[in-house]
Amino acid sequence: MFTAALAATGVVGSNWFSKAAYNSWHETELERWLSDNNIQYPTPADRRDLEKLVQDNWNDVAIQPYNKWSTSDLTSYLKNKGIEAKDGTAATKDSLLTQVQHAWYETGDKAQEAMGSTQSWILDTWTDSQLKEFCDKHDIPVPQPRKRDTLLSKARSNYDSVAKKLGEAAAYPGNWLYQTWSESDLKEWLDTHGFPAPQPTTRDSLVAAVRRNSRLAYLRAQEQSVNTQKAYASLTDKLIDAWSESDLKEFLDKNGVPVPHGTKANELRAIVRKNRADILGDSYSASAASAFGAATSEAGNQYAKATDSASLMAQEAFDAAIGTWSESRLKSYLDARGVPVPHASKSDELRALVRKHSHKAGSGWTAWTFDDMSTENVKKYLAKNGDAAAQEIGQKADATRSELVSAANSGYASASSVGGNVYATATNYLAQQTDEAKKSAFDTWSESDLKAYLDSYGIPVPQGTTTNELRAYARRQYMYFKYGTSTPSGTIFAKVEEGLKGVYDWAARQFNIGADVASQKVQEAEDHLASARAEAAATAKAKANEIKNEL
Repeated sequence: MFTAALAATGVVGSNWFSKAAYNSWHETELERWLSDNNIQYPTPADRRDLEKLVQDNWNDVAIQPYNKWSTSDLTSYLKNKGIEAKDGTAATKDSLLTQVQHAWYETGDKAQEAMGSTQSWILDTWTDSQLKEFCDKHDIPVPQPRKRDTLLSKARSNYDSVAKKLGEAAAYPGNWLYQTWSESDLKEWLDTHGFPAPQPTTRDSLVAAVRRNSRLAYLRAQEQSVNTQKAYASLTDKLIDAWSESDLKEFLDKNGVPVPHGTKANELRAIVRKNRADILGDSYSASAASAFGAATSEAGNQYAKATDSASLMAQEAFDAAIGTWSESRLKSYLDARGVPVPHASKSDELRALVRKHSHKAGSGWTAWTFDDMSTENVKKYLAKNGDAAAQEIGQKADATRSELVSAANSGYASASSVGGNVYATATNYLAQQTDEAKKSAFDTWSESDLKAYLDSYGIPVPQGTTTNELRAYARRQYMYFKYGTSTPSGTIFAKVEEGLKGVYDWAARQFNIGADVASQKVQEAEDHLASARAEAAATAKAKANEIKNEL
């Protein structure tokens, strides 16, 4: 089976084992890797025994880690990648594994190569301050200004020499690599990248968890970087759509693109898009590779500025929202993320825990899967996936939404415990329903159901509130509950737009359009945002006064 798995990833060959990264590892590194991955090994053990144990587990841990994932984890991965599980035989774990394998971040060859070159990726998920501390700790000179790219380059190039100076192994590094990290730094890294902190928690166990998950975190970050570049492609498209006919003609004229007389605005936009790649130097045949590299770097910088600003605004809005949540809803938020809640925690303590995990999205399917699902969709789920008792409740004309949700949760918990085809069918159905209802959440809910939903958050509904207002309130709470301050899939562009000024300035320079055009677009965006904020503040104040008067 081990050989078959290797063949599937294209890494089997006559000399593959001689190329395995661990062949050159020190005994302490072999022991460290086994310990990090909870693989028992005899003590004392000679190198041959240790290497054999690493070899037996290497594929399922370093090359194809998803082999040990649960069905729900596999389904969740595919969903996050925008891939629907196949119908029919897709209910089996083997078919899900095949889909994940085809959609995995890297091939077996690439994974093998990466494990032999740790310094090329293990520092990439560090923050700027962590890189600075590493360089300062080990007397690595970094020229001013100390930008991230420079810090990362200097830290990488001195990685091996630092290890040698300390008398440590560098291929699978020990705790020396994280000397400058506090325990809170280690916990924050795990939380930020979506990995649970080990229980019980010790510094050694935290370091092991960070080290063990660093490759996967790096791969996720690389994919996010690609998605960011795609978002910028969308941004330039949106900018082109905003240009007037004269702007379009000016752009084409400046760049020597002939335009037939009488060409209409939409045709001009098509010509701009057709020639954009060559003008910006991002086509495969372009010779201005260095210029495009600079432009890409600038785009990354502008994205960082935009998202930093957006993140701060999102955090403030989230903190304000959870300030009204009930104790049960705060506990539910933590429960949906697998965060343990200390016994007898007070509301303030719960809010502090929720704020700490504000960037953490809900994990997979949980007890809260049906929380935002319409009554009609819950009934459909019960009819298709419920047992006899659940289906009977679903068919009751007078069944309340609360009863339906309770039956669905009970049936789902039962399917989860059984596993196999029953569980896979249920999760596949839920994935489809979630995607269909994503844009119309709460649209079909009754006024009483909406009020009950808001009541579960501890939010009073002012007298005279319209149904549409109730839906808007419900959607807002749902987004915070499900995503925290993270960005849901597909809305990254909205985050970028919150930093429009820097983005428009950058895009304007790339397209050689006048600063006056860019400034105009910026002013329009800022005026719109200011108006929206003022309106929201006035509405919030009015509602607060209504509630105060009623009390």
